[in-house]
Amino acid sequence: MNASRRIFLTACGAIALIWAGCSPTNRAPFHAAHPLVERTWIGPEYWSNPLQDWRIREGRMECLTRRPNRNVALLVRDVAEEGGDVHLRVRLGAIASDVPLPDSGRAGFRIGARGAFHDYRDTALRGTGLDVGVTATGHLYIGDVLVVSEEASSISPFPGGVIPEEGVFLDMRAMEREDGQYALRLRLENLDGNVLESLETPVDSDALTGGLALTVDFNDAGLSREETNRPSFWFEDWQANGTRVRAWPERAFGPVLFAMHTLSKGTLYMTAQMPPLSEDEAQEVRLAVRKDGAWEDVGRAPIDPMARTATFAIPDWPDSLDTPYRLAYDLTSATGRTVEHILEGTVRRDPTDQEEMVVAGFTGNNDLGFPHADLVRRVAWHDPDILLFTGDNIYESIGGYGYVEGPLHTAMLDYLRKWYLFGWEYGELTKDIPTVAIPDDHDVYHGNVWGAGGKATGPGATKKERQDTGGYVMPASWVNAVQRTQTAHLPPPYDPAPVEQGIGVYYTDLTYGGVSFGIIEDRKWKDSPKVALPASLDIENGWAENQPTNPPEALHAPTADLLGQRQLDFLEHWAADWSYGAWMKFLVSQTIFANVATLPQAAPSDVVVPRLEIFDASEYAPYDRIVQDMDSNGWPKHGRDAAIRAIRKGFAFHLAGDQHLGSTIRYGVDAWGDAGYALCVPSVANFYPRRWYPPMPGANRPEGAPKNTGDFLDGFGNHMTVLAVSNPYRTGMEPRNLYDRAPGYGIVRLNREDRMLRIANWPRHVDPEDGEPYPGWPIAIRQEDNYGREAAAWLPQIQVRGMQDPVVQVIEEATGEIAYTLRIAGTTFSPKVFAAGSYTLRVGEPDGAMQAFTGVQSASSPDASVLEVDFGG
Repeated sequence: MNASRRIFLTACGAIALIWAGCSPTNRAPFHAAHPLVERTWIGPEYWSNPLQDWRIREGRMECLTRRPNRNVALLVRDVAEEGGDVHLRVRLGAIASDVPLPDSGRAGFRIGARGAFHDYRDTALRGTGLDVGVTATGHLYIGDVLVVSEEASSISPFPGGVIPEEGVFLDMRAMEREDGQYALRLRLENLDGNVLESLETPVDSDALTGGLALTVDFNDAGLSREETNRPSFWFEDWQANGTRVRAWPERAFGPVLFAMHTLSKGTLYMTAQMPPLSEDEAQEVRLAVRKDGAWEDVGRAPIDPMARTATFAIPDWPDSLDTPYRLAYDLTSATGRTVEHILEGTVRRDPTDQEEMVVAGFTGNNDLGFPHADLVRRVAWHDPDILLFTGDNIYESIGGYGYVEGPLHTAMLDYLRKWYLFGWEYGELTKDIPTVAIPDDHDVYHGNVWGAGGKATGPGATKKERQDTGGYVMPASWVNAVQRTQTAHLPPPYDPAPVEQGIGVYYTDLTYGGVSFGIIEDRKWKDSPKVALPASLDIENGWAENQPTNPPEALHAPTADLLGQRQLDFLEHWAADWSYGAWMKFLVSQTIFANVATLPQAAPSDVVVPRLEIFDASEYAPYDRIVQDMDSNGWPKHGRDAAIRAIRKGFAFHLAGDQHLGSTIRYGVDAWGDAGYALCVPSVANFYPRRWYPPMPGANRPEGAPKNTGDFLDGFGNHMTVLAVSNPYRTGMEPRNLYDRAPGYGIVRLNREDRMLRIANWPRHVDPEDGEPYPGWPIAIRQEDNYGREAAAWLPQIQVRGMQDPVVQVIEEATGEIAYTLRIAGTTFSPKVFAAGSYTLRVGEPDGAMQAFTGVQSASSPDASVLEVDFGG
């Protein structure tokens, strides 16, 4: 374990994981000031809910809608528990509109805001507290109840009956009383300082402790779409001070929000994620590195106008060194000057000589538990060398406020807000650790996505009906922008030609630490089962509503695409390419090539079988059936088999997600165990739990192994050997709908010396320092186990002199096809083959000397003869 890499976990204030528990750096008054530019993003000190409903313009914050619970959280100040006073003040007014403000509108402060997970980010996103302020008609309120002071009547204090466009001052003071409670005084003043209304009421000290925000709230029931889509209130000159107000300057978020990078074959690829800025502000980001004690610029990148990303590709990177870097942006300040803002991190050296590589895998990043500080802290303990986010990195619903499909500009802002949450969660890891993030269906606002080669979806009465026609619901430019945010820092695609509608591709390979990662797109070419299968099956969202009596046969779709020919060609090439010192092949995709899931079927009338359990449901196993979810890569079967045949030629291990159920399985094509292993990682937060309780025990399982392990055919007739499954169970922790749904992450340790892979799915709630992974893990396999096909014959034993760990490639001369390629451990290897005959052997180093031997004849045993290969030395 490298303790130096984890020092940030104990350095108070250094990382977002623990800011909630650190001491503030100082106490200082806060006074808001904004530049005279127009932009959606309020600034680094704030988090707006939702992003697209706010802007700054002419030095003011403006709310652009008349809907419930719009707010701007102040990140860099909060109210402490200890005694003292609090003073908040702001100028606010109505935004000019031809549609008057409804009487239900109100604006003001939120004080004492707190989220459910004791983190300032959670508080900013979903914190509730004490709301105080003024209604559109000019009356003060505290909480949910409108309170009219004795001095005031129910008549509006404003001449026009509505808060004026030129604004008023809202002033709140909370002062400690002798009895320990607080006197909360709220005043409304005109611009001359005259008090229009005043209210004082006692509140508990605890009601003030927590975050601060500005709020706009409307009861939109009965309002027309035209009314709700109009701007409402503006704010300026927001002040927060008092002895209980604490300063947290390190909590500022942006303008360089977060960064992700990969390092492959000597080239650095890095993306800086930016907020939506003004067209009048700087449109580029600078990358600098620390060299000889000074910072040196190494690149500048423009900010993409939709994705708001700045992406760098720096060849000839010094990959033998840990290199500190800075991403810098010049942000316009309130004075009109630009101020340089910096995000710092480290590009770690390429660990080409490291004995063990540690891979962390994730899926299903729902926001229950946001900002997932417990999980991030536990992942950091493993000291991963690379992070693999396999998709569903955002969901449509995260962060509240639904989701927006149009217009395009607003839909992009809606996505970016959700994506920024991802960076807020994992940014302290991704700034230093190479990261792969690939989008899945929810990332592009689909329940399931059947990409069908990139076409646009057809018509349908509902979104689900449109999805089932195949293709993408959202516009191509939006899909491309989503892909850019998540994948722009990957190496260039194997074949960059876009698919239909000009939608880009990102399938590629990445070599880091000697591990050759193949990254593919499971969904982009996959055909819709509703289109590919008979209408009589009534396919909806990948499920046959008319359950066939023989599913494998009925659901066979011989012409349906899964990965598409382009990606199959890539996999063949990747499996054979062991250049740049690659010693292990590791495939990354959205989901596994099998369907490990069961659901209840008909049961006796006195047995109630829950469809989605949050407990150990093993007692119901006799009433479960193995299902056929065509969203899995178990369908279409022929496409699944073709993919596995390609990847096993490189002895590749497969890590994926999406199934909402952690599992480790071994693939089979023509027989159980004739291919490699796969790890499906559990969801970070599992909103749709699944289970594996097959109605029959698995065959050929080890003695004492659970009945739901062993050899099975999945619902499509695919051979699979189940080794372990993380079914949901009662943990006794709250909230149950987070911890009892088997959330977590995956860790794979790859050892260069013994070529072992040690695989584990870890529960989210378990501290890895003294805890254990889910039952059934860890699992240890050999690299060569990833092509488990039985030998039909053997070629001579290869004995190599003058080269350690050479690459061996076996080519069947009768067909010209590569049987497999492997970098062996050591200097001897007995090649197995799957048909007797004549073969070509290529042995050596792909980046250097390779020797070829043709006409090599097979034999019935591995030690029948020896082939000596001499490289001198």
